[in-house]
Amino acid sequence: MSDHTHVRPWRHIERRKSRQIRVGSVLVGGDAPISVQSMTNTPTSDAAATIDQIRQLEEAGADIVRVSCPDVESTEAFKIIAREAKVPLVADIHFHYKRGIEAAQAGAACLRINPGNIGSADRVRDVIQAAKDHGCSMRIGVNAGSLEKELLEKYGEPCPDAMVESALNHARILQDHDFHEFKISVKASDPFLTVAAYQQLADAIDCPLHLGVTEAGPLRTGTIKSAIGMGSMLWAGIGDTIRVSLAADPVEEIKVGFDILKSLGLRHRGVNIIACPSCARQGFNVIETVALLEEKLAHISTPMSLSVIGCVVNGPGEALYTDIGFTGGGKGAGMIYLNGKIAHKQANDGMIDHIVELVEEKAAELNAARAALEAASPALEPAE
Repeated sequence: MSDHTHVRPWRHIERRKSRQIRVGSVLVGGDAPISVQSMTNTPTSDAAATIDQIRQLEEAGADIVRVSCPDVESTEAFKIIAREAKVPLVADIHFHYKRGIEAAQAGAACLRINPGNIGSADRVRDVIQAAKDHGCSMRIGVNAGSLEKELLEKYGEPCPDAMVESALNHARILQDHDFHEFKISVKASDPFLTVAAYQQLADAIDCPLHLGVTEAGPLRTGTIKSAIGMGSMLWAGIGDTIRVSLAADPVEEIKVGFDILKSLGLRHRGVNIIACPSCARQGFNVIETVALLEEKLAHISTPMSLSVIGCVVNGPGEALYTDIGFTGGGKGAGMIYLNGKIAHKQANDGMIDHIVELVEEKAAELNAARAALEAASPALEPAE
């Protein structure tokens, strides 16, 4: 990989120290990578449709997928869905304690449930016991739009203090039952409220935090709102798993989630395309080229960087720090850079296919090197 991957002090994010829990095969918290998740929007009772959507999310890179279980038909279908899923599933439960027990029995890796909302102490105990018996973790999910009536009366409106008090009240119930495999979210649609609540919660408890700006909106504005809210928290080291909440195809949530983490150097998946906005100096149609490259390179999950710059003003400089680069020139051709060095001239005609070929070759090379390193690593470990 080129110099852009080198660690630089001014790019380092020191993550908040949280204890680690397990969501199925995925570790959350501690030094585990920040996981990216989304949620299905098909009727859960339609197992085939839900499995199909989970497949799409898996292909996009989802680490965890949440599935709503509002009724017994859903938890019945969840048994089939959980068997078919390749990633851990979170069963989204709200008020009915039996759905939580059924989901745990059906193969849920985690229950999204607020224990204070499901009734009597006996019901709470039964759900916690089901989680223990079946190896489920839990997520306490506090939303500004559904705070407890007594907290709204106490504080007058949704505010960070009210949201954190709600979260800690729910956490205390789990802790009192000697259950500690939980994470917490305190989401609002207002990024200011969201960030303030998470900042306060991060200081109050050591459990992993699930980040999100809830009900962020449609694709473009929701992405911006989420990037501002979650980006500022992640930059400060807060957050162990994220969900981008968009009124869009759930696959877009995964893409945006990885893009946010990629921008902060916290996760690397797929091709990071660095491109200029284009101007009259461009030697080719940058915007059209980048759009086509993004589409044609969507299947590449191997982390790497690609610069596509319209002219020689910034092109050579950007190419120094990317794995592959193309800089526009004159007379219908530009220059290809590999690992920061000039490689060869390339005509604009055929440029897109050539770049795709180079990226695929680089991905194969990196994957082979990684596989060889993993195969050799036991021999490299010092003898005990």
